[in-house]
Amino acid sequence: RPPPAAVNTAAASLSVKANGTSSGTAANARTSPPRRTMLGRPIDSDAPTGTPTSTEGLSEPVELPWAEVPGTIPLVHVHGFAISGSYLLPTARALAHRATTVVPDLPGYGRSAAWGHALGIPSLAWALLEVLDALDLQQVVLVGNSMGGPVSLEVAHSAPERVAGIVLASPAGGMHNQPLARALAQLMRDAVRESPRMARVAVPDYLRFGPVNGLHLFGELMRFPSLERLLRTPVPTLAVIGSRDPLMPPPWRIQEVGRLAPPHLTVAVIEGAAHAMNFSHPGELAHVIGCWLDGREITDDPGQPGVARVLEIRRGDAEAQPGQP
Repeated sequence: RPPPAAVNTAAASLSVKANGTSSGTAANARTSPPRRTMLGRPIDSDAPTGTPTSTEGLSEPVELPWAEVPGTIPLVHVHGFAISGSYLLPTARALAHRATTVVPDLPGYGRSAAWGHALGIPSLAWALLEVLDALDLQQVVLVGNSMGGPVSLEVAHSAPERVAGIVLASPAGGMHNQPLARALAQLMRDAVRESPRMARVAVPDYLRFGPVNGLHLFGELMRFPSLERLLRTPVPTLAVIGSRDPLMPPPWRIQEVGRLAPPHLTVAVIEGAAHAMNFSHPGELAHVIGCWLDGREITDDPGQPGVARVLEIRRGDAEAQPGQP
């Protein structure tokens, strides 16, 4: 959470405009950093897409387009380190038919206003909770990639009643990414494994974020206790790892550590995927997420690149059973 000097009290009233105009009241006003304008990305899908959502919070509005499916638990896609939510759109589009879908740019990223310094994981989690308040989303499923994984876990630990489930697609942080030199080498190896199209999306965002902010936040991310948060996740959680992701531990290590995890953690592997699977393997990832959300067996979609399978984790003598939101 930001230091006390940087906080004041959020207004409880809000107004939401999407597929028409409606209004509501935030469930709880929260103490928070002064709000900058926060934006998101338009989502093209078969689902009706709302006009840019405008919410009135503290001093400035929050605007982010979304795809709305009434009567569903919304899916909120949370982007990774130093990059906007634009690279998450392929997976968001693939899932937008089944639930209201939101892809925000967190403060200081993409089209959202800069803060002058990089917010840490707890502050980004607090900002994400403010987005949920501002949009009057009482309970959501968070779909986080890379740094978006620790941010999602932090939200779930601080407000588990707001989170129906978490999907961690290549969650970053922790011992496997330490020290910093090792993490930087892992990033370099991953860069050549990603789709060449990813560079056109990522490089402008990285340049905008800046090297000073990047090094500061990257160091904090590597020190973040992602494993501890994951092993104590209070909500149903799906972790999806790519077989070609150098930032993730090997499957045997995940199976070994997974013995300590609660039974509501499910782990799946997408063969051939690197770190940014939301961009490179959106169809397969969306299929895995859809199976998990529906409580069905996670199987491979033969029509999509990559091969998905559940990573078997045995806790004692019993085989892990998938937990579902």
